[in-house]
Parts: sequence; C-alpha cells; structure tokens
Amino acid sequence: MSPALAGIPLRDWRAQGKSLKFKGHTIAYWTAGQGEPLLLIHGFPTASWDWHFLWNTLAEHYQVIACDMLGFGDSAKPRGHDYRLLEQADIHQALLAHLNIDAPVHVLAHDYGDSVAQELVARHHEGRARLASCVFLNGGLFPETHRPVLVQKLLLSPLGPLIGRLFSRKKLAASFAQVFGPHTQPSEQELDDFWSLIARNNGPAVMHRLIHYIPERREQRDRWLAAMQKGGLPLRVIDGAVDPISGAHMVARYRELIPEPDTVLLDGIGHYPQTEAPCHVLQHYQAFRAALSKAAVA
Repeated sequence: MSPALAGIPLRDWRAQGKSLKFKGHTIAYWTAGQGEPLLLIHGFPTASWDWHFLWNTLAEHYQVIACDMLGFGDSAKPRGHDYRLLEQADIHQALLAHLNIDAPVHVLAHDYGDSVAQELVARHHEGRARLASCVFLNGGLFPETHRPVLVQKLLLSPLGPLIGRLFSRKKLAASFAQVFGPHTQPSEQELDDFWSLIARNNGPAVMHRLIHYIPERREQRDRWLAAMQKGGLPLRVIDGAVDPISGAHMVARYRELIPEPDTVLLDGIGHYPQTEAPCHVLQHYQAFRAALSKAAVA
C-alpha cells in the first residue's frame, strides 16, 4: 500500500455499487468520473474492489467502469452455470450498452480479466467491439507461460468440487502469501475483505466451475495471439516481476511474440500490482495514456 493513494474501504465500495440484470443474473457494477471510458477488469478469485487504490485518481481523468463478473464478488454465483470467458466479455459489452457508452473504450485488466480483455481485443479486430487501448497487469496471456498454484490445479482435477467447498480464508491467505511480493504481503484486514468477496453468495461452491478458464485460454490462444500481433491498437504490460504465476517469465514470452512490445517490470512486486504497488501502476498507466494523447495530437 502507499500513503499517497488512499484506498476505498470495502463497506464504502459496496455502498457505491449498482446492479443490472444479464440473462436473469444480477451483476454488480461501479462507475465514476467523466471523460473517455476506462473499463477495469478484475481477476480470479477476487473482484473489482481490487481496483480501489486506483479508482478515485483514475476517476479524476476518465469515466471509470468496473463490474464483478458472473461468479465473483457481489454478483450472482449460479451453482450449475457453465462459466465462460466469452460470456464474461459479453457481460462487459452489455454493461457498456447499459451505460449508453458507444465511444471506443480503454481497458485495464488483471489476471482472469486479461483473458476477457484478450477476447475484447479479438472482437475489436473482428469489428464486434470498439477499443482505444488495452493495458494488461499480471495474467496468463499465454497458456505456455502460465504456472498455476496448487489450489488451481486441484480445482481443475476431479476433486475440484470438494476443494472449492473446503476453500477458506486460511487457504486464501496461504495462496496469496505465495503470489504476493515478499515485502508487499496483504494485511489481515485486506485478507478479510478479499475473503468476504469470495465467500459472498456461497462463492467457493462455484470455484471449480470458474477455473475452467484455464483450458478455455488454451482453446482461444491462437486467435487471441493473432489479435495482439495485429497492431493498430496500443497495448502495454505492467507486470509484477516476482509473481510465480505470470511474472518476469511471462513478460519475456510477451517480448518474443508481440511486435514492438511495450512492457514494464515492477521489481519485487508479485501477482497483484494494483494493490501491492498502486502508485507505480498508476504512474506507468498514466504515462501510457499521456503518450497516446501526444501521438493523437502529433
């Protein structure tokens, strides 16, 4: 955490939430500020509160928009649902339509949200979405570099339903201890809040269904990679380097595969840079946007 960026307490965040219906399911969402639309897409297994350190500052410059995706946070978590990344992209497009936003949208994504953002990038190039830029934080952009933690492997196994039901705050703390940076570990209060969002609406009961994003990434890999290689849409990666899941090794692969790669590595930072080093993420995001604005004027 940084004293320069005051976070939003979870209770206050929840009080600011609104909701819409998507195919009969309640989706919690948040919006603030004015200007160009900026869509923030959270990761697994948390929720859009992940952005709370950045939210107010970003809202001074842009219209910020975020939702808890289906199966996450304060949104519905239907038990028998076949959760798909492609449907989560549909939900974000439905949210933009609900807000009457038809301008090109900037995207800032993390983890699971990176995959949803990759789908939106592909749809942009297919003429089914309108993006202005996309910035990825730590996430499995390439299946070949993704190194899931033990609980993710177990959730994918035949034991998945049982592992989900047994998932607890204690197990969350153990998993996060592995993936956060050594000097940027979450506080007990943060762990309580993360767990509150996961546990809401009996969330652990659907974790084994949500985890199927991992094979879905493999199915979409070539299509998403081709879209990212196409050019014409500004992209940047801001990555916590010591993340064992998708840290420096993922960025090395990104630099191999993406033409003219724009990447930033944050030394000593793990899988959640937006909560571990929000000032650095904000600095590098705003520099990216400033360069876009300068290029547009030139």
